[in-house]
Amino acid sequence: MKKVLSVVLVVMLALAAHAQKDVTKFLGIPVDGSKSEIIQKLKAKGYKYNSTYDFLEGEFNGNDVHIYVVTDNNKVWRIMVTDEKSIDETSIKLRFNKLCRQFNNNKKYVQSSLNDFTIPEDEDISYEMLVHKKRYEASFFQLQGTENDNPYNRFVWFMIREFEGKYYITMFYDNEYNRSNGEDL
Repeated sequence: MKKVLSVVLVVMLALAAHAQKDVTKFLGIPVDGSKSEIIQKLKAKGYKYNSTYDFLEGEFNGNDVHIYVVTDNNKVWRIMVTDEKSIDETSIKLRFNKLCRQFNNNKKYVQSSLNDFTIPEDEDISYEMLVHKKRYEASFFQLQGTENDNPYNRFVWFMIREFEGKYYITMFYDNEYNRSNGEDL
């Protein structure tokens, strides 16, 4: 009986280890597990936890950000990174296009579609967002570089958001395995 339990335990640990390898990572941390575990791992990387607003603060990719850990059924399914400060329209276009280039030039990512996500220099994004309800977003799959790599459940995307005439970027690192798929309906 002990042998059977030992085998079952080893198999469960192996499956758990495999599952963690096949999920989106944020700063090398699998987007998986409990919220408190992820917060502790991010704090270990130097981010400060703000208990009043339930987010972490720090610098990411050269910008001051707030990091939110989002759960579904007590499992982390998303890490959301949002700029701390908003900027003007010209600056947000430059920042968005720079992020698109950074992701396209990073071998850990592949673009999710053949569309060019960059914003033309002469585009009036405030008009497009207000009048045509246009959303500026770019999406990528995170590669693991392993044989049989299936990146479709490792989704990373970002978008421009507007608040009172100023703009900021919000990035999403999603673990589609932990996302609700209607099972609670």
